[in-house]
Amino acid sequence: MNNMYFNEEHEVFRKSFRDFLQKEVTPYINGWEENGKIDRSIWKKFGEMGYFGLNYPEEYGGLELDIFYTIIFLEELQKINSGGFAAAMWAHAYLAMTHVSHEGDDRIKTEYLAPSILGEKIGCLCITEPFAGSDVAGIKTTAVKKGDTYVLNGSKTFITNGVYSDYLVVAAKTDVEAKNKGISIFIVDRATKGISATKLNKLGWRASDTGEIAFDNVVIPAQNLMGEEGKGFPYIMSHFALERLVMGVNAHARAEYALGYAINYISERKAFGKTLDKFQALRHKIAELASEVEMCKEFNYSIAKRLSEGQYIVKEASMSKLLSTKMADKVIYECLQLLGGYGYMEDYPMARLLRDSRLGPIGGGTSEILKEIIAKIVIDKKEYKPSTS
Repeated sequence: MNNMYFNEEHEVFRKSFRDFLQKEVTPYINGWEENGKIDRSIWKKFGEMGYFGLNYPEEYGGLELDIFYTIIFLEELQKINSGGFAAAMWAHAYLAMTHVSHEGDDRIKTEYLAPSILGEKIGCLCITEPFAGSDVAGIKTTAVKKGDTYVLNGSKTFITNGVYSDYLVVAAKTDVEAKNKGISIFIVDRATKGISATKLNKLGWRASDTGEIAFDNVVIPAQNLMGEEGKGFPYIMSHFALERLVMGVNAHARAEYALGYAINYISERKAFGKTLDKFQALRHKIAELASEVEMCKEFNYSIAKRLSEGQYIVKEASMSKLLSTKMADKVIYECLQLLGGYGYMEDYPMARLLRDSRLGPIGGGTSEILKEIIAKIVIDKKEYKPSTS
């Protein structure tokens, strides 16, 4: 236990959550991976246990616990070897629900946040479009005000939970001439007429329903606007730091899982009369990989602590995602190599881990975009500030 960040209550929670995952999730993972669909009942089980409400207000059914409960939640999800299942859970809890909690009014929180905490409603966040990913200001989806309604038209892609979710948090242009100052955020019921979704076939994250979504003259009540009109861009930017920290934590956790598995394997596998962990070349390889994992993990914990203290961590979270996801890909690649031919077999965890990990440097802002953000901060002295609304 790292006493700088975790106390005994945290470790009790870690053990109970790990036991829950081993009982309620792990036996079904292979089936969900093959089918590309997660059984709806597991969402309610997560909700019943309070796992979706760790950092949300008690007023809406949350537990208002500190951020290190969230860190544990993310870490343990990475250790069941299904990046897709993990993504479905954290995209609901820390992408869609974050916007509902921060920008939604009391009615929206009552109708969407409370049942989301209970696992009765599943949410997805719809920002990325076929021709606008990291360039959020370049989105083309529009929301035109007509009386007491808005009419949505456009499309979104690469949306986690995009097919089977119950509601969508959608970024759309309410002023097409105003660039980033013309973006607004809406909450939209899945059943609303004019919404269609297509499941995408992916390299990894196969248990999750990543979708492309089309909005064809979708009419929604004006009261489904979240926050102020035209303030969507700063809302999105203010939450990107959390998303990038989430992906950094995911990365160090899956790398740690891969490394632990590889160490166990080489301690049992024999060659030339001795176990592989007695060969100096392999021992030193493990030493290097373990050092890189530990460096990223410690950095991510320190960022989480700063975030919990109210610091705006755009630079640090961008660095976390950039380096942690790169590290995870390297560690998992090397661990697969340590397993030899077995690493290439689907019966062992490393093949799926390698596929799932590859999305790390892409989703939530590509590594190339993150490098430019970091460069603007450290070279151009650009200051990113939180939304004041």
